[in-house]
Amino acid sequence: MSSVIDLRAYVNPGVVQTLVLVDLQQEYIASPRVLALEETKTALANCRAALAHARAMGLPVAFARWIEGFEPHGVDMIFERNRPSCYASADFAEVMSGGGGSFVLAGFAGEAACLATAIDAFHRGHSVTYLTDASASHALDDITANDVHRVVSRVAGLYGDVITTRTWIARTSRKGSWRGLDDGHEHGRTA
Repeated sequence: MSSVIDLRAYVNPGVVQTLVLVDLQQEYIASPRVLALEETKTALANCRAALAHARAMGLPVAFARWIEGFEPHGVDMIFERNRPSCYASADFAEVMSGGGGSFVLAGFAGEAACLATAIDAFHRGHSVTYLTDASASHALDDITANDVHRVVSRVAGLYGDVITTRTWIARTSRKGSWRGLDDGHEHGRTA
């Protein structure tokens, strides 16, 4: 009879990333609601791929709100907050600090929740990887949602790594290869 050995107990916890899915909420995907995002189909598909990969690899998963099809499982973490950054939850901050401070971020309100979380992670010495194609941003005044998201992705690159879902999956796969979603452009940390 064989037994399962938890290899995470033998590795630097900072190497094991937690997938954090933020603000996957109905208001952002259901048009004609006021807060509905313009482009969610591709972002949701990439969130779904990231979630499936994290679960298949045994990576921890955390939610700060979710929608149908993204329900937390028994071992997943759920965090409530009252401000855009996930770090507004004292529990989130404690779990990230205790787990080595390395996580991958995807979800909605890129211009608010995702960017605020990336900046807060940087200030705490944590390592964040932002999945730019598994996120979407709102338009701001006369600036289109796509333009806002492009800028958000560039700014997030000042505070962590900005990559595509496909690249993250390839980097964290045992096989090192994955076929699926759009390549997208990648942006590394620039500061």
